[in-house]
Amino acid sequence: MERLPGFRDFYPEPLPTPDAWSAAARQFIFDTWREVARRYGFAEYDGPPLEPTELYTVKSGDEILGQLYNFTDKGERSVALRPEMTPTLARMVAAHERGYKKPVKWFAIPQLFRYERQQKGRLREHFQFNADIIGEADLAADAELIALLIDTLRAFGLTREDFVIRLSSRQAWQEFFSKRCADSAKAYDFFQAVDKLERETPEVSEAKFAALGIAYREVTEFVAASAPTPELEWLLNNLAARGLRDFVRVDYQVIRGLAYYTGPVFEAFDAKGEFRAIAGGGRYDNLVKLISGGKVNLPALGFGMGDVVLLELLKARGKLPSLRRTLDAVVLVEDETLRADSLALVQGLRDAGLAVDFALTPAKPDKQWKRALELGARFTATLAGGAGEQKTVRVKELSTRTETVLDPAAAVAHLKAAGQRAG
Repeated sequence: MERLPGFRDFYPEPLPTPDAWSAAARQFIFDTWREVARRYGFAEYDGPPLEPTELYTVKSGDEILGQLYNFTDKGERSVALRPEMTPTLARMVAAHERGYKKPVKWFAIPQLFRYERQQKGRLREHFQFNADIIGEADLAADAELIALLIDTLRAFGLTREDFVIRLSSRQAWQEFFSKRCADSAKAYDFFQAVDKLERETPEVSEAKFAALGIAYREVTEFVAASAPTPELEWLLNNLAARGLRDFVRVDYQVIRGLAYYTGPVFEAFDAKGEFRAIAGGGRYDNLVKLISGGKVNLPALGFGMGDVVLLELLKARGKLPSLRRTLDAVVLVEDETLRADSLALVQGLRDAGLAVDFALTPAKPDKQWKRALELGARFTATLAGGAGEQKTVRVKELSTRTETVLDPAAAVAHLKAAGQRAG
């Protein structure tokens, strides 16, 4: 039995094959995402992985159905696995926005599902760091979100030599379109054509713009100039005050294909151009109103960062830390008459917050020792002492082979102190 195409199994370290996905690497990414979001004052939320299909079609139209894992459930409801998190967030905020002071700063790490063609950096499922600010129309929120994105990538050890934030404006593009095309119904096709400029040949793009009555040359000149609007200048100055200006450049080639964006938009790319976009987002001031059927109207903005491209980039730049599994100690049971006392020692060490393992069944001492090395244990602890004798624990540090003999209580304290120093 094999897993479905486009889905992943996550294995503990050491990995069974070089191309296997690492559960430890995934946890490292999750921990880093959470830590930076916490520093920025964001609170974590989550929602169900299964939502009404209408939650996505009301925003994107029926054309999104081809990208969904959707079906009719046993209650005759049309449902879909979530392909993105923003509609869920908008639904949740609209339902209980009165219970939270604005602005709301929330983040989530959902698993998302899209039924689409697999390619490098894109699978049919992935985990994503979503960070959003709801209820703030001022550009200060946009600057805060871009700073969060930059600092998240910096937290992985990436520098401005590794990535760049490409900043653009949907409003600037909307003005460009409105001056050249009177039919607002064609705006979606226009934005889609701009979004695909880098991925399609000039001939294909030229034909698309010609069908809209817009000259391809004008589009490319607008992109080449990428003259910052006043709002983009303000954002750049705000980021400069934080010392983050060098991570950002204005690039009108970025437009974000999703129709709900309304203001500044941005994407993070690796500086060498080897991978897909690392992250992307922007302002979407009308989405909460749309999802709530006009009952709640709150400005909003956010970004998403997927784990697939990020992990590829971290590997390529040598930024993944050692993920080798480690234990604080392995308790060696060399004398089976002391197994009960050894179990008490194991439990005492675990109660002290240490990661401890031991042989579940009788095994030769050399086999237990080898297992301790395989598990990356820092110490071994071996109980000694006959019936009626005072029990002692021989603690050995595996890196230096130094030994210390202590009573059980002192051994627990010794190993706990060593664990705290290592942490």
